[in-house]
Amino acid sequence: MIQSIGNQIPQAPVSSQLDSKPAISIGEAQGKFAAALKNAINDVNQAQIASDQKTEALANGKIDDLHDVMITAQKASITLETTVQVQKKVVDAYKEVMSMQV
Repeated sequence: MIQSIGNQIPQAPVSSQLDSKPAISIGEAQGKFAAALKNAINDVNQAQIASDQKTEALANGKIDDLHDVMITAQKASITLETTVQVQKKVVDAYKEVMSMQV
């Protein structure tokens, strides 16, 4: 999940480009950032769905590989916990920026 977000967020401009016009507009940057967040949340949702499906299949006796079910459940749990922690950090950063005096 983290790697997929890092690959989708545009890189910061180098210092020689700071004086010139930005490569993309603010609206485009916001759109790309929103798309990256949607993709990351979709990845977390897909991990949760896969975990639910394997757990249900194990309970119904369709599969008998408990290790695979537990690994899938742990992956889903870790991705969800990571997403929650990133969300908390983003909110904290937003609050800090909003409390700055200009």
